[in-house]
Amino acid sequence: MTTLNHTPLEQRVAAHLTALYPDRDIHELTRQCLEVMRVSVDTPSPEPHRNIWDQSDVMLITYADSLRKEAEVPLKTLNDFVKSRLSESISVVHLLPFFPFSSDDGFSVMDYTTVNPSCGDWSDIRSMTQSFKVMGDLVINHCSSRSLWFENYKKGIDPGAGYFFEAEPEWDLSQVVRPRTSPLLKEVRTVNGEKHVWCTFSHDQVDLDFTNPDLLLEILSIIHLYLEQGIRWFRLDAVAFLWKVPGTSSINLPETHEVIRLLRLLIEHHSPDAVIITETNIPNSENLTYFGNANEAHLIYNFSLPPLLINTLVTGDCTHLKQWLMTMPPAQYGTTYLNFIASHDGVGLRPTEGLLSEWEIDNLIGTMQRFGGRVSCRTDAEGNSKPYEINISLWNAMAGTHQSGPDGLQFARFICAAAVMMALEGVPAFYIHSLLATENDVERIEHTGSFRSINRHVWDADRLEQQLSAETHHKKVFEAMQALLKVRRKQPAFHPNATMYTLHTGESLFAFWRQSINRSQSIFAVYNITNEPQTFNLSQLNLVITDEWTDLVSGEVFDDRLAQVTLRPYQYLWLTNKPA
Repeated sequence: MTTLNHTPLEQRVAAHLTALYPDRDIHELTRQCLEVMRVSVDTPSPEPHRNIWDQSDVMLITYADSLRKEAEVPLKTLNDFVKSRLSESISVVHLLPFFPFSSDDGFSVMDYTTVNPSCGDWSDIRSMTQSFKVMGDLVINHCSSRSLWFENYKKGIDPGAGYFFEAEPEWDLSQVVRPRTSPLLKEVRTVNGEKHVWCTFSHDQVDLDFTNPDLLLEILSIIHLYLEQGIRWFRLDAVAFLWKVPGTSSINLPETHEVIRLLRLLIEHHSPDAVIITETNIPNSENLTYFGNANEAHLIYNFSLPPLLINTLVTGDCTHLKQWLMTMPPAQYGTTYLNFIASHDGVGLRPTEGLLSEWEIDNLIGTMQRFGGRVSCRTDAEGNSKPYEINISLWNAMAGTHQSGPDGLQFARFICAAAVMMALEGVPAFYIHSLLATENDVERIEHTGSFRSINRHVWDADRLEQQLSAETHHKKVFEAMQALLKVRRKQPAFHPNATMYTLHTGESLFAFWRQSINRSQSIFAVYNITNEPQTFNLSQLNLVITDEWTDLVSGEVFDDRLAQVTLRPYQYLWLTNKPA
């Protein structure tokens, strides 16, 4: 290794590269990384532990073509809808992969540098970035078997030769953690003979080989392109699987964390307002490691929240949700959680490991199946098939309870779930089909053969407008969510890094306290998570006697701090001393 006695940035980049590529000329590789990212060697480092977000930040998760209109590219249709309908509700738009793809609704990327022509072009992306922060996916664990890179790999030419991870069937791969049941290796005929490539997810999604620094430079050039198009938030898709070492689990390896630290370092020196989010659908204790020392992800997905919150509302028992929250560390300044209940994927079950018993997981699965859900599986280390995720729309998931089945409380239960998520420490993220209360799309499953399609409906934009104008559950949910978000976004105590403390109010009432960073505003959030009325005493909440306490939801003022309060099924309070 050539020693660098240059700027602090060069030295930091070199340190990461040395850990990853000890046999390479680190001086030259450092120069190439900075050059590809167009980052000057003397660029000052962003101030550490900055919160580049506040209580007004709310994310929308959507496909580029979740809304379609005849004779119009979907990205324009989506942009018009978000601007006209959601400008007061959300600040960040997560555009799921909008590139040419071969399968998995975009996550088998064929070309990282172009927008899928059926959705629009880069001008449509830039147009959206003028009104909202836009998050794009870095699908860098794998790419499509139909991509130019993979075609070139088979021909032994660049770009692509050396970009894909090869393995031999006789190697010990028994410890490899898989999220799918398909065989890990795929046999491929190349100019260099028969090869076996690594496929963590499917045989159409071939894993990239980050032990090759040429691939790293290629990915950096793609990141730079996205930055130039106005994208500032980056989601690292399936990043836990990024680095492979046969004979190990090949998940959460030290080199994976090193790559994330390097990417963050380069991205934030290009754009200090950039945000890195890691998508790691794994057990909670492992997920937390992706904060690093506030030098990896700015935000991590709170993957345990969806199954625990849904389980809470269908059982009427918040014990597990409360216990989990009590063990969650407050995020350091400069980091926070991304909270969600539903997304384009299913409700992950691996994040419940150690939190719910097998019986409770089976109970949750059975309840969701009663409400029309499906179950996707994975293969464990012993070769057994195990439930990996529940595939269901959030609207259907809230149809009833485990004990009684579907009931007339679906709307109240649904909004209660959203209100819990909005108030927790972190940035709330809403899948577009949750804002719209879209039902299970069983027809789409039959068309694609994928259970995940149940929650990937494509709306005709004109029909959606009709549904939002008529007296439908779509309109009722959409308006209720809009109203609640407008209130939420004004409250300093709902800052993603404001203090949160879980309260002990029994198994039928879920409650916690938030306090603004400057300690001026407190909010006590109390939820009846059952289908029966629940009563509690305000004395349980430590309401300061010198303050007047108002419910942000109803506007009711509570003068008697010793009063008994009865909450209807799934009713909730946001009690505050300083309404904003």
